[in-house]
Amino acid sequence: MAYVIGFAIAALVALFAYFFKFDRDRSFYPTVLIVVASYYVLFATMAGSARSIIVEVIVMMMFVGAAVAGMRSSQWFVVAGLALHGVFDFFHGSIIANAGVPRFWPAWCLGYDVVAAACMAILVVSRMRPVVSEAVVS
Repeated sequence: MAYVIGFAIAALVALFAYFFKFDRDRSFYPTVLIVVASYYVLFATMAGSARSIIVEVIVMMMFVGAAVAGMRSSQWFVVAGLALHGVFDFFHGSIIANAGVPRFWPAWCLGYDVVAAACMAILVVSRMRPVVSEAVVS
């Protein structure tokens, strides 16, 4: 169920961003990536584990790096960052001990990340298409 809700919320956020033109700003999805990556630091903080906080901050900084690379060069870095964060969610519990992570979170976040990455990829591809002018040159 958590996967489905994550999928649905990501789709709703993407639709909201599209209709209100938030996603026209190049910083929208990189900001989403940074926020998504910060939640595990929040959970470590809630658990009160300094070791978990340090490990989660180190991991978060890799995703922040992808967000910055996406802003400065190819937006495909952001797509990859979102997709890789979904993979990270799947394996998180087996590689990092963080008692603050709610049981549902990795599944919810994986669902969210995968749909957000797909929406961002669609946006990047649609921006790559050449715009055909309607003016007829005589």
